[in-house]
Amino acid sequence: MEIRTATPSDKPAIRDVARRSLQSSYSLSPQTITSGIEEWYGEQQLDASLESTDRRLLVAESNDQVVAFSESTLTADRPWVTGEEDQGRDALMLWLHVDPEHRGEGVGTTLFDETIDRLRESGATTVQGRVLANNQAGTDFFEAHGFERVGRTEIEIGGRTHVEYRYVAEPTGLEPLESGSQTVYVDHDESEGGSEAPFHIVYTDPDRENRYGYYCDNCGQLANAMDAMGRIECDDCGNRRKPTRWDAAYL
Repeated sequence: MEIRTATPSDKPAIRDVARRSLQSSYSLSPQTITSGIEEWYGEQQLDASLESTDRRLLVAESNDQVVAFSESTLTADRPWVTGEEDQGRDALMLWLHVDPEHRGEGVGTTLFDETIDRLRESGATTVQGRVLANNQAGTDFFEAHGFERVGRTEIEIGGRTHVEYRYVAEPTGLEPLESGSQTVYVDHDESEGGSEAPFHIVYTDPDRENRYGYYCDNCGQLANAMDAMGRIECDDCGNRRKPTRWDAAYL
């Protein structure tokens, strides 16, 4: 089996693997899956992912056939933290899809390990993963590979509310922050991509049960405003949240 960077000729195979994997792993309607495939892996989206410098799209090929792929994102380097260079990057594994016919062959583990290695080589110091709670195989997979569940959130897919778990490798913990008369907790293990820097999730409690808002890593200010489409913008510096995968606009 060969793990390599995806090329434009892999686009039809990527769509096919994604469809078969979603049908096997998630309790989603056929219409929702079709809409998701068209949005996430349409021609324009895949072209943008293949050309992007902050995305990693890897495929696992066996006997000249693509049997799995992973998609990850990387933030820019973070010199604003201390004013020095090479302060590391945050990585988020958006997807790891394996063709159901090739599960149980070690394909997912091999691809997962190679993806993590390449993200580390690209400067990632924190690696996150996300999976729907009703995908038991997915949650078991992350936990078996040393990821710790650090939070959960409710997301809307096709008009229905689902729970998504968030995982992180080598968690660094929470940072207490005073907000008026209240202490809130910035989770540096959980973040959303921003146009200038990540937005870290902020909780009202150290158990990560109740979400408070977001912390802008670009200017160090809390950003709580979110519109109906899930967009976040920092009022102080204009940093904006980038969509990832479950945004309402995708479905």
